[in-house]
Amino acid sequence: MPNRRNFLQAISSLPFVGSFFTTNASAAATAVKAGSRDFFKELGVRPFINAAGTFTTLTASLMHPEVVEAINYASKTFVPLNDLHDAAGKRIAELIGCESAVVTSGAAAALTIGTAACVAGKNPEWIKQIPDLAGTGMKSEVIVQKSHRYGYDHAVRNCGIKMIEVETAEELEKAVSEKTAMMLFFNDADPRGKIKIKEFVELGKKHKIPTFNDAAADAPPTENLAKYNKMGFDLVTFSGGKGIRGPQSAGLLLGRKDLIEAARLNCSPNSDSIGRGMKVNKEEILGMMVAVEVYLKRDAAAEWKEWERRAKVITDSVAAISAVKSEVYVPEIANHVPSIRLTWDKAALKLTADDIRKQMREGKPSIEIAPGSSPAKAEKQQIGLTVWQMQPGETEIVAKRLREAFKTTA
Repeated sequence: MPNRRNFLQAISSLPFVGSFFTTNASAAATAVKAGSRDFFKELGVRPFINAAGTFTTLTASLMHPEVVEAINYASKTFVPLNDLHDAAGKRIAELIGCESAVVTSGAAAALTIGTAACVAGKNPEWIKQIPDLAGTGMKSEVIVQKSHRYGYDHAVRNCGIKMIEVETAEELEKAVSEKTAMMLFFNDADPRGKIKIKEFVELGKKHKIPTFNDAAADAPPTENLAKYNKMGFDLVTFSGGKGIRGPQSAGLLLGRKDLIEAARLNCSPNSDSIGRGMKVNKEEILGMMVAVEVYLKRDAAAEWKEWERRAKVITDSVAAISAVKSEVYVPEIANHVPSIRLTWDKAALKLTADDIRKQMREGKPSIEIAPGSSPAKAEKQQIGLTVWQMQPGETEIVAKRLREAFKTTA
């Protein structure tokens, strides 16, 4: 196993990546000392090494030190909230290269207030009326491809709209009516849908209907932050606490100036609005702005190279176990980072995926792998891991523990 000190010395020669690791290693080592209290230990909450990815239930990613610094700065004084929203939104839009932007309380909140902007616009009476749309004159339907339905579209349905499912471009055009408020596109579902992304935007333009792209988990790559607005989507959302490494309680809504202005009116701090509970305070606003700044400045090539190194360390660790087949792959769209898939037959290795998960989770330190497992009764077993949320030295720990887990019956 590589010596951790030698590893950090070697990696520090890489641009950006060296400072990234050194800073985070230092922060991790001094976290309890600086705070004087080990809060998680006091509460009996189990920290873990993240070999799973940016799942909300696993608290997503760790914020950049610069983001934490911005949050601490904002926490020490008062400012007019709407003024900060204006200024930070303008800065973020300039950085990304879109018309307008607002920091939201996550991508799901962006879906809700973006939909509200398309339904109620800036009409104060309509804003108060959502989600009760009947008899108001508000448009009440959102067109979506059947293959693009997903759990998070509940955030769209919060506005009282009816989802109109279509499968083909011809069906979409027939579904357009005076009730159509918006067209929703789930970016990760593009390969599964019959109406591909560019055609979807074109159809929206043709019928003068706002198009909304949920790209929450789709950074990296860096260029995606600007890609979909430039493509013609009227609204786009990204999660703040995943690849961008801002606050997990924040997100971005990017797009047309008039729609962003309307979204603002349909959200906190406006009291009688669908988004009143989706509060974003000065700390998240400033932290999210700084996260975008840091994300756009980072050395993406060096970062990717390091992720590939980590993936190799882990696959090499189980290479001697003949029953286990390893694969490094990159998801086409969402969570577009080097990921690992390990598979085996129970006939050759009498372990289930849940056995491995249990050993990793209950060991010291605790390690979380990607959620979801092969059914215990399945002959073919599979687990997944990602490497991009690991901290310095953790890759080697994960590799060692995986090898030990598989060798229990190998």
